Amino acid sequence: LLQHHGGARVDIYEKLPVPFGLVRFGVAPDHPEVKNVINAFTQTARSERCAYYGNVTVGKDVTVAELRQAYHAVVLSYGAEDNRVLGIPGENLSGVYSARAFVGWYNGLPENRDLKPDLSCETALILGHGNVALDVARILLSPLHLLRKTDITDSSLAALACSKVKRVWLVGRRGPLQVAFTIKELREMINLPGARPVLNPADFTGLENAIKDAPRPRKRLTELMIKTALEKPGEKTMEVQAVAAQAAAPREWGLKFQRSPQEVLPTTDGRRARGIRMALTHLEGSGDSAKAVPTGDVEELECGLVLSSIGYRSRPLDPAVPFDTQRGVIPNSSGRVEGVPGLYCSGWVKRGPTGVIITTMNDSFDTAQSVLEDLRVGVLDVSASREGFGAVESILGSRGVRPVSFSDWEKIDAAEVARGKAAGKPREKIVDPQEMLQLIGR
Repeated sequence: LLQHHGGARVDIYEKLPVPFGLVRFGVAPDHPEVKNVINAFTQTARSERCAYYGNVTVGKDVTVAELRQAYHAVVLSYGAEDNRVLGIPGENLSGVYSARAFVGWYNGLPENRDLKPDLSCETALILGHGNVALDVARILLSPLHLLRKTDITDSSLAALACSKVKRVWLVGRRGPLQVAFTIKELREMINLPGARPVLNPADFTGLENAIKDAPRPRKRLTELMIKTALEKPGEKTMEVQAVAAQAAAPREWGLKFQRSPQEVLPTTDGRRARGIRMALTHLEGSGDSAKAVPTGDVEELECGLVLSSIGYRSRPLDPAVPFDTQRGVIPNSSGRVEGVPGLYCSGWVKRGPTGVIITTMNDSFDTAQSVLEDLRVGVLDVSASREGFGAVESILGSRGVRPVSFSDWEKIDAAEVARGKAAGKPREKIVDPQEMLQLIGR
């Protein structure tokens, strides 16, 4: 918007004192290159036509209706901060967590900082075959010396240092052709030092034929799984020592297919997870639209830690905003919220929780185009000026809310980087919002 319209002014409201959302709290700590997008965000935030107001919860501290009165256009891009539930017995037992909360815990998301996951078992089971599931598996099995150099939080590093987990199963309802993770993440997992991939060759028979006409990314991904499943130690072109080291790897992980969770099984005292019962499935249809249908057979698997990674959900933010609870999105067309002129949406709340950072970037450019077009054709009436933050500031003041500015964030940032430097890390995240506010003199 700033680039394509010389007169546009943009104010950003954020619930937490710190900016960058999913890049800070969702991207894995051992993927620092993905976080480079923060540099572009910072350039934007430093523009004199852009302002950042952190520590403001829209829908509570200020309503969407109040924002719409203060601005010509309001864009909602608050993502999907809930997870889909399994809806099975035993889901609430101790030892069962959502992958979302687990990621929030090791990434320092304030609401998950006290998660204290129990890592005292040997076998963990992750439900889901997406990149988040692979991230979680990788963090559980990564050698500590690799994690120590990242911005993973201090307390989660300490917990992982005492972890007894040495086997991780990633379980999906459908087959190898329906996995949602990408080749980069799979390759990284296969090459993880000290961890051995366990793939059953029987899961991949006949797939070479099935992927002849598949799109290239799907084809390459499947070929990598087949190659990994069929490779015997000794057939590898690596040196003998390396093969022996991999075969004797202290940790292992594997993919299980066509299994749908039915129940998390409790320990005898009924308090903790000791395993999971899964329905075996067969696939009806093919490709991405294939459906998993239970065969009637079941299988039990022992595990003391269950992480559910079956997708994210957006929440309705404010009663004034239309919301499709079925699909978990704000009904819209090209980012224009249905029936509410001047209100827009972008990201996962616009089209559902799929895709990577580049998908979401392109999606936000699409919404920005809609705003610019509406300005051009006069759907947005800018003849009367709007007060913008001036109006919101007095509303927030009357409710005792003090926003955090971008220069306030830069003080928090500097403190985190200094603490990290002392520990040989890129940063040590502050996980308590109160501590962040004290640091900037609140």
